[in-house]
Amino acid sequence: MAQNLIGSEIIRVAGEVNAMIAKGEPICNLTIGDFNPSIYPIPEELRKGITKAYEQGHTNYPPANGVAVLRKAVVAFTKERLGLDYPENDILVAGGSRPLIYATYMALVDPGDKVVYPTPSWNNNHYCHLSGAAPVEVKTRPENNFMPTADDVKPHLKGATMLALCSPLNPTGTMFSKKDLEEICNLVLEENRSRGEGEKPLYMLYDQIYWMLTFGNAEHYDPVSLRPEMRDYTVYIDGTSKCFAATGVRVGYAFGPTVVMDKMKSILGHVGAWAPKAEQVAMAEFLEQPAEVDGFMNEFKPKVQESLNVLYNGFQELKSEGFSVDAIEPMGAIYLSAKLDLAGKTTPDGKTLETSQDITFYVLHKAKLAVVPFSAFGTGKDLNWFRLSVGGASLDAIKEALGRLREALQKLK
Repeated sequence: MAQNLIGSEIIRVAGEVNAMIAKGEPICNLTIGDFNPSIYPIPEELRKGITKAYEQGHTNYPPANGVAVLRKAVVAFTKERLGLDYPENDILVAGGSRPLIYATYMALVDPGDKVVYPTPSWNNNHYCHLSGAAPVEVKTRPENNFMPTADDVKPHLKGATMLALCSPLNPTGTMFSKKDLEEICNLVLEENRSRGEGEKPLYMLYDQIYWMLTFGNAEHYDPVSLRPEMRDYTVYIDGTSKCFAATGVRVGYAFGPTVVMDKMKSILGHVGAWAPKAEQVAMAEFLEQPAEVDGFMNEFKPKVQESLNVLYNGFQELKSEGFSVDAIEPMGAIYLSAKLDLAGKTTPDGKTLETSQDITFYVLHKAKLAVVPFSAFGTGKDLNWFRLSVGGASLDAIKEALGRLREALQKLK
């Protein structure tokens, strides 16, 4: 498994980006799904709370499933904000969402089991490799905002163990419509009704880590709210790292069926993937201050949305000028789906751009704009769509990069 594990393409691109930045080049870095703290600091009350928790001596091991005050706060927060009512014992806290996704795979998936997931999507190919799953990739289309439909997944659910979904979606910044998610839930329930006694159910892993970051008229939907019967089959992945710009604070949580959550607790108890105790204590205190939460979000969301809108409008302007680019209007998360349909074009030094990787590095070196191709999220290298993540760049840097991109596009033949 280790010999054949593929490294992150995002990290590879970021390595070249960082090397160029170290040389003093003015790179607009839109590669990492992270936040620059100088642009997007965490909530002030949360920062103070973390400091206070350390001063109070919260430096020992937390309980393996999360400190009780945080799990209670998550129960209240999830019920109040999403209408999802889960008991405290079904909440599992970890150091961000990654260990929780890994634990879901390890708890549910035996080697050779089918795991169905759309492409592009974040890291499911790697989690399949780590767990020994048989990956079933479902191609999505820009016409449906790269979100899977019931018709897309239906042929693949028979005999599958897990359907892994995410909304708002990393890498696209798009979301499920109510209708599409309802129809997919109906398929999952239908498949489970068809299975015999003792046969493993079909579970849904539902990653909603970005649910608080939605824009315009976009509305977040989740499986159990739409179809209460999905409660027996849905493991939610959630947390605070994205909605509070607190990626380094590392407080994620999951909730779902008791029988699954108990096994996930055992797995992570052995791995030791808990969030630091002080951060857990501080996050519990912050979640119980709705006025502080809302005050932060009322400033944070418009700032993220403005950067996404500037990018989107910039691509639409380039498109109107006749360049082979496009973008999907941002709906959620911190990502813009952008098309740079430059394959077959020739660079000033005579090189023909053939793959999305070629385009990535042309744009990086000529426009000083760092983006990630969808091939890093499981698509083919001939799909010339890219993820642009706005959390690490200032609005001014984005505007300047759009100007450089126009110049780089003009130089292609």
